[in-house]
Amino acid sequence: MNARPLLPLLLLLLAAPAPAQEPGPSGFAGLGAAAEGFAIPERGHDLRFPEDHGPHPLFRIEWWYLTANLEGPDGTPHGVQWTLFRTALRPTGLPEDQVWMGHAAVTRPGAHRAAERLALGGTGQAGVVAEPFAAWIDEWRLEGDLDGPGGATVTAQGPDWAYDLRLLATGPVVLQGDRGYSVKSPEGQASHYYSLPFLAAEGTLLLPEGEVAVTGTAWIDREWSSQPLSPDQTGWDWFSLSFETGEKMMGFRLNARDGSRFTAATWIAPDGTPTPFPDGAFDAEPLGWTEVAGRRVPTRWRVTLPERGLDATVAAVEPAAWMPLSVPYWEGPVTVEGSHRGRGYLEMTGY
Repeated sequence: MNARPLLPLLLLLLAAPAPAQEPGPSGFAGLGAAAEGFAIPERGHDLRFPEDHGPHPLFRIEWWYLTANLEGPDGTPHGVQWTLFRTALRPTGLPEDQVWMGHAAVTRPGAHRAAERLALGGTGQAGVVAEPFAAWIDEWRLEGDLDGPGGATVTAQGPDWAYDLRLLATGPVVLQGDRGYSVKSPEGQASHYYSLPFLAAEGTLLLPEGEVAVTGTAWIDREWSSQPLSPDQTGWDWFSLSFETGEKMMGFRLNARDGSRFTAATWIAPDGTPTPFPDGAFDAEPLGWTEVAGRRVPTRWRVTLPERGLDATVAAVEPAAWMPLSVPYWEGPVTVEGSHRGRGYLEMTGY
C-alpha cells in the first residue's frame, strides 16, 4: 500500500486534539500520552552545540520553532513564524519511522495567513542536519550558522504570500529551565529546551498587498521530549517577550483539566545570562478575549513576574491570528506595555 495518502490521517491521529470543549485524555495534541520505549529527558544532561541543533530521533516529539517581530518602512508591525515538527511513530530512531509537519505564517494588523506541509521520513522531503545546519520540508528552509557569525536564512511560502529573511546572532544560546532541562508539570514531565533569542532579522515579505522590506528581531526555540505534558494538561499559553531595556523573558502556563495551572519562566539579561523561575513565580491572566474560528481565545493579558518587577499588558497585534491547520492553535505577534515595554510572540493551545 502507498503510505503517502495515509500521512495526513497518521498526523491527525498522532497530533490532533479533541474538540476544545472536551479535551482528550492525553492533553493537547496527544503530548501527554505515555512514552513507553522512547528516550526520556534527563536532568543534568549537558547540551552540546552544534550537535543539539540536529534531530533526536529516539525521542517522540521535537520542534524547530522560529518567530520574528518585524517592521515595514512605514512602521507597520509584521510577524513571521516558521516551525518544523518531528514525530516518531515508533521508538526505533529510524528515518522511516518519523513523520514531519511544517507550519509557517505571516501576520500584520488585519491579516493573518498560514500554511502547512506534511512529509514522511526517509524520503528526503523533510529533515534536519546539525552541521552545516539545515532544516527543511519541501521548499521551506531554515539553514546556516544559527548561533555564530556566519548568519542564517529562513524561507517559506503559501498560496499568496512568501518570505525570505536573513538572520544574524547578536547574543548566545540560552538554556531554559535547569541548564536545558525544562519541567512541565507537578508530576515531573519535562523536555530538553533551549532558545536563540538574540537574532537580528531583515528581508522581504511578499504579500497580496505587495512586497514589503522588513527589519527586526527573531527568536528560535528548540525542544525535544517524549511526554512533555501530563495526561491531565490540556494546553498552554507561551510568551516570548523582548523589552526595550535589552532584557528578555520566556514564560508559560500549562493548563490542567481541573482548572489548575503549572507555570515557569526564564529572565534573560542583555548579555544572555538566564535566571530560571519555578512554578508560581510567573503569572498570566487574561484581560480580553476574541471570538475566532468558533472559539473564545484570550488575546490581551496581564503578565507578572514580581521578582523582576514585571507587571505588563501583552496584546495581540492581530487578534484573529488562528492557525487553522491539522493541529489548530493561536500564534501571533504581541506588544508589551506597562512596567516594561517591548514586543514578542504568544502561542496558545487547547482552546
